[in-house]
Parts: sequence; structure tokens; C-alpha cells
Amino acid sequence: MKVIHAASLSLALAGAAAAQELPKTMIWSSYDVGSAGYAEASAIADAFGKEFGTRVRIQPSGSSIGRLQPLLQGRADYAFLATEAFFLSEGAYDFATPEWGPRPLRAIAGRPASTAMAAAADSGIKTVADARGKRIAFVAGNPSINVKCEAILAFGGLTLDDVEVITFPTYAAAMSSMTRNESDATCTSPTTSQFYELAESPRGIFYPPLEPDNAEGWAKLEKVLPIMSPQSETVAAGLPEGETAQMAAYRYPVIATTPDKSADDVYAFIKALDESYDLYKEGTATMERWSLDQAGKPPIDVPFHEGAIRYLKEKGIWTAEDDAWNDKRIARQDALIAAWEPFKAENAGLPEDEFAAAWMARRAEVVASLD
Repeated sequence: MKVIHAASLSLALAGAAAAQELPKTMIWSSYDVGSAGYAEASAIADAFGKEFGTRVRIQPSGSSIGRLQPLLQGRADYAFLATEAFFLSEGAYDFATPEWGPRPLRAIAGRPASTAMAAAADSGIKTVADARGKRIAFVAGNPSINVKCEAILAFGGLTLDDVEVITFPTYAAAMSSMTRNESDATCTSPTTSQFYELAESPRGIFYPPLEPDNAEGWAKLEKVLPIMSPQSETVAAGLPEGETAQMAAYRYPVIATTPDKSADDVYAFIKALDESYDLYKEGTATMERWSLDQAGKPPIDVPFHEGAIRYLKEKGIWTAEDDAWNDKRIARQDALIAAWEPFKAENAGLPEDEFAAAWMARRAEVVASLD
């Protein structure tokens, strides 16, 4: 009896030690209340509380800077981000300013999310290349949407000069523009509500395929945005049940932190993310994609954190090919950061828009030099 009691006590203490790997409290930043990012962060936070007794406070923000500032200033432990993770690491778009520039981030995991070119079925766009000369809807001030469309156009051998870009003032206006016959195609999640309206409209909807075996097309796409990979999607507006459309996957949300976050802390976080999966995987329709065999693999917006890689290797998920991808991604980030300070000093007197354009050109040169 005494031996059994001692063994039971030992197991109990071991369980308590595992639970104590996480801090008692954490702060995460995320997209605004009502977004998929906030809903998923909330479901994971609830699972952490139930499984490990960790209390998580989520700070929602509708802006990329509002999600990043708490993380960079040490006021948040982790951030549930969108493509701003990539933009910050490159100093691109909103971050191509003297106050920002490229800054290092590290990923812990990121749930795959589909994106696609959706065309009005009567537009004649059956392949991405068919978009030449067509009206493509962009969103004012939304580089996350627009750059994905630019990358998908590149898959078909097209640039923005080959199409008629029509910029709409809001996301909703852009996504509904095809139904109003104000555009012929655009790019975003295939389950956005406006696409269901398009599918039911007289114009109909069609998804030009991003064939996974088109190596040349994918190489061109990745030149523009090296964070996407092939995705076979079965859930999309207007897609008949049982059919599959060939799209692209990016990561949203991306759970990110800073490189100086303790490897042990990050290891404990991703381990908790994995061990509590059964508690949150049905939190939303897409949360089953947080399984680490999907969420813990490149490509992703920024390099993976060493603490996450340690756990992924232990689980048999991380491969030598993943190591090579991560090393290349760190080299790219480091090269851009090294180029930033001399560039900023040389261009200090430029107006903001000229400064941004000059940096984006310099950034392209740095990236090209790494190939």
C-alpha cells in the first residue's frame, strides 16, 4: 500500500510540475472582437485555463500596429497576427517608415487559411493568366489583401501592369464589386460572405486553379510573397459539395513573439498548445487546423522560434527541409535589418512617401541578392 501511495504521489507531483511550465498569467494581443483571430485566441486561452490553470488576458486591436506594439514593448507575451508579421519583418508597406523598418519576429505556430482568386464566372477568367486586361478589385490601405492578389497574378505570369486595378474604399465594397459588375476578379478568403452572394448572382463564381504541380507558377508567386503554399480546399462559396478547388494557404492567425523570448518559455507554450488541442479544436469551424502537423510547418510569415523547433523535433514533425527553410528565412530577415540603418541614414531627408518607395526598391534588391 505504501509503495502504491508513493507512486501515486510521484505521478501527481509530475502532473503539477507539467502544469507549472506555463506562467500563471499571460497577455496576448489579437485582432478585434468578432474576428476569427480573436475567437481562436479566446478558445485557446480558455483551454489553457482549464488544462493548466493559466489565466490569459487578450488585448484586441483593429490595427496591425495596435497588435504589434504590446509585443514589441514587452507588454504582451504573444501576439495572434495576420500578414503584418511578414510586413514588419521586411519593413514593408505600413512599416516602410523611419520609425519602423524591418524588425525580427519569431513564429510559434500558424493555422493554415485558404486564399484564392475568385472571378465572376462570366468574366472569361478560367486560368490566372486569363486575368490579363481584366478589372481586379483591390482594397484601399489593405496591403495584406492586395499583395496576396499580386502574388496570385504572378502565378499566372502577370504583374499589376497587365491588369486594370480598381481600388475600392473598403473591404466589403471590393469583395461585392463583382456582383455589381464593377470588377471581374479579386483575392481573399473563399468563404467571405460577399462571395456567397456572387455565387448566387447571375454572374456566378469561379476559382482559377493554383495547381500544386505548377512549379514555375509557384516560384513566381513566392517571389512576391514567400509565405504561401498549395491548398486543396473543399469549403468555398459556390463550390459544390464533394468538389475540391486548388488554392493557396497562408497562416492566420500566426502566433508570434520576439526572438529574445526564452526558448524554455516558448517550448512550454507550444507544448501546452499541443496538449490542450482536444479542448479547443472544435471552437470554430477551422480550429482543427491548429494540429501541429499543419500549424507547425513552414512556410509561414517569419522564422520559427528555437523553442518551438525543439518541441516540433521531439514530436517528429520538424524535418531537415524545415531547418533549411528556417535558416534561409532568418538570413533574409537579418540581411534586411542590416540594410536598414545605412539606408535610413542616406535617405533621412526624403518625404515619407518617397522614403517608403525608395526602401521598397532597396528591399527588392536585398532579397534578389539572396537568391
